[in-house]
Amino acid sequence: MGVRRSGTTLEPQISEAAALSAAACMFRSLGDPARLAILRHLALGEHRVVDLTAHLGLAQSTVSAHLACLRDCGLVTSRPQGRASMWSLATAPELLDVLAAAERLLATTGDAVALCPAYGEAATQ
Repeated sequence: MGVRRSGTTLEPQISEAAALSAAACMFRSLGDPARLAILRHLALGEHRVVDLTAHLGLAQSTVSAHLACLRDCGLVTSRPQGRASMWSLATAPELLDVLAAAERLLATTGDAVALCPAYGEAATQ
């Protein structure tokens, strides 16, 4: 990785391969239906794990594991409130933009993604 001069500051250059790898990692973090459901619910505001488990019908350990993944990816954050933690979106505007763009793309492509032999619904069964 080299250094590129931008105006009067030096910025590290990120290779295209590294940038694409990071993007693929981000999309993998969004690739689980339960994590997407958690993110959509957190778009409504802060929630405790117990609130998310009740809303999503998932086990507490499952929700906690997904929240840890999303936190490690920088998508959610938490703050203590008493003995619980309040979870929220870390970068709400950007994440909501990505989710809205995905919905627009799905509306455009129709069932193509669901029917894809490599990544569609039949491939995940």
